[in-house]
Amino acid sequence: MRAPGPKRATITQVAAHAGVSLSTVSRAMNGNPTVDPELVERVKAAAAELGYSASPLARSLVLGRTQTISVVIPDLANPVFQAILRGLSHAAAEDGYHVLIADSAEQVHEETVLAATTRRRADGVILCAPRMPADELAALLPSLAPAVVVNRPPQQHAPTIAADYGAATTALVEHLHDLGHRRILFLSGAPGSASGSARSAALAEACERHPGLEIAERAASVDFDSGAASADAVLASGATAVLAFNDLVAMGLLSALGTRGVRVPEDISVAGFDDIPFAAFTSPPLTTAAVPATELGRLAWAAMGALLRGDEPPPPVALTPRLVVRASTGPARATSSPG
Repeated sequence: MRAPGPKRATITQVAAHAGVSLSTVSRAMNGNPTVDPELVERVKAAAAELGYSASPLARSLVLGRTQTISVVIPDLANPVFQAILRGLSHAAAEDGYHVLIADSAEQVHEETVLAATTRRRADGVILCAPRMPADELAALLPSLAPAVVVNRPPQQHAPTIAADYGAATTALVEHLHDLGHRRILFLSGAPGSASGSARSAALAEACERHPGLEIAERAASVDFDSGAASADAVLASGATAVLAFNDLVAMGLLSALGTRGVRVPEDISVAGFDDIPFAAFTSPPLTTAAVPATELGRLAWAAMGALLRGDEPPPPVALTPRLVVRASTGPARATSSPG
């Protein structure tokens, strides 16, 4: 039988050894500025001598915090949200915080419930690209404070960290226009997506800027299957180029076009959005816009950390995705009929 290890020192023993009260030990060990510095040193010396360290649970109870923040996302399977969570969780861990993840599975009506429920178990909540209408989001945020919003326009009651989807869409359209494409089909994504609205606005501005440019919009979704299911409609549209809502949709379309014998980019060009890790390895490699997702996550935590410390809320941040040109886009074909 294994011999029992040494008993862990208790806060009561530290208090007795230092000649102070239990509450003084708690406040001194947790960095409370109201404790006399001399007492702090005495308590820490006693704790070191006895080998005492406060448990995370005890610390949380003293501070009235869980050392946890919750993150509500629309789709955990999407590599972009995975990258945002990676940047966020690593940054939070450096500050001693854990991350509680809630996936709404693209069900808008679940977002409010998940945000409210997880907020009760956390010190703050980060809403990552919430799909809920703007008025519902604005009404919800005060009850969640402290809260941070990712990939939505600036909010009155919470800092926002976002990618500039409009600017990136403009860059993609200009790339296609420079290649001679005048009939483009946009496969739109999730209804209510703020980034989708920004993209649609950028497409409308591009048509105003370039007389003769036609950009049609067709509802799709946000996953591989929706891209594949769009192949026949894409070919029937007469478009010479397709701009997909994200790389997953573009990859599904590439696969379906390949099974139909349609050559990309000779017969039709295809561009995605996000630059997920697989985008460079499709056949052909996918032209896209690289969203700095990991950086978005780190900045979201930085904003939340500021709120938790009681600092001034940081101003809205907008990062511009970078155009990445690969082999899936090329010069427009001479005829407007499908290849």
